[in-house]
Amino acid sequence: MKNNSEAQPVRRIVRRRAKPNCGSAFEALVRGMFIEMQNYSGFLGAEIIHPATPLDEYQFIIRWASQKDLDVWDASVAHAQWLQRLGDVAEGDPEYRLLSGFEAWFSPAAIPGVKTPSRLKMALISWVGIFPTVVLLQVTIAPLISGWPFLLQIASFTALIIAVMTWLVMPVLTRLFRPLLLSHAKTKK
Repeated sequence: MKNNSEAQPVRRIVRRRAKPNCGSAFEALVRGMFIEMQNYSGFLGAEIIHPATPLDEYQFIIRWASQKDLDVWDASVAHAQWLQRLGDVAEGDPEYRLLSGFEAWFSPAAIPGVKTPSRLKMALISWVGIFPTVVLLQVTIAPLISGWPFLLQIASFTALIIAVMTWLVMPVLTRLFRPLLLSHAKTKK
């Protein structure tokens, strides 16, 4: 049986600085690596966020269908070869950050240049997920734990809501409502 955390989409944020006067070569290699990633199952796409100045870091957002798919890429010979090639035109090692679960419900606002949905849209989509989840759990789970101490009931109920929302409901809703979430999205400044 597949682990739920392995079956959910993940976003890897990569930060890396090009060596002076190597920006074009660095970008060309990164784009080549993205093309190579298309040969791997579960690759959903990638984008480059250019630095504000030539001395700043590039950021890359790479989306995979699951952690397992990302792990296959990370362990591949092709990945190791691309990292070696990039080492010739980049300073230091890449810095990675992985977004999944709650963090990845919506496009992360902390990344410069990424368009984010309005708070109203995020609140409405969250409500669309939370309301039926709470009703369903209230009908099915609440009677089973009604004899527990009050705080234990609330703690268990809310933990279950968070788990269901994070790994089941919100991934489906964000895919389903993606066009609405991205329409007229504001650019983070």
